[in-house]
Amino acid sequence: MIRVGVLGAAGRMGRQVCGALAEAPDLELAAAVDPHHEDDTVEGMTIVGGISALTEVRADVAIDFTQPAAVMDDARWCLGHGVHAVIGTTGLTQDDLEELAALADAGGPNAFVAPNFAIGAVLMMRFAEQAARYLPDAEVLEFHHDRKVDAPSGTALTTARRIAAAREGARRAPGGDRDHPGARGADVDGVRVHAVRLPGLLAHQEVLFGGPGQTLSIRHDTTDRAAFVPGILMAVRAVASRPGLTVGLESLLDAR
Repeated sequence: MIRVGVLGAAGRMGRQVCGALAEAPDLELAAAVDPHHEDDTVEGMTIVGGISALTEVRADVAIDFTQPAAVMDDARWCLGHGVHAVIGTTGLTQDDLEELAALADAGGPNAFVAPNFAIGAVLMMRFAEQAARYLPDAEVLEFHHDRKVDAPSGTALTTARRIAAAREGARRAPGGDRDHPGARGADVDGVRVHAVRLPGLLAHQEVLFGGPGQTLSIRHDTTDRAAFVPGILMAVRAVASRPGLTVGLESLLDAR
């Protein structure tokens, strides 16, 4: 039985994860942590405010769905106190990933980070990378709810970088005109990325490829946060057996 603590347990994703843990026969919800909702309940468990509860209940793994401002402090604490970390909070920088790799490289607990835990989204990124070898002109459009803090999303950034690495030669994405420099979106390694934030959306991404006389569209839509749960549980079950830092769910799909 793997004992799991959830950080950000009172949030929309945190509550979804707590419910999934309560139903999994090989996993146990050992602690629900959220400093902004202390003494509330989730799945019949009282939410606590302090992360130190993870050691008190002997948690094996912590799942982090908090905020970009808190995630690195949480990860440092977990990796310094013998708790494996599965991180679903987005907004991590390359410097953050390098720090996590260093913290998880001392033979202690491991870290698992994924920009997106939806299996369909992982496949979308893989297909986009394959398409870029043949249709190198591409743009990424991502659509999220208006409460998402980071823009572009981690999934969009990862997709753009994989496209850039897969296609031959350096390319320069055309920019906007002089009076509207932001009209063409962000330039990520020569791939234009457009971020939309509106109420009514959840998480959606489309990758558009263009070539002489043709276009190709690869799109993934998340219509319910339940889409993330199977990938999260895969990471929880695998993190103890993957030394150091693992980035991305794709390695677990390849292992199946």
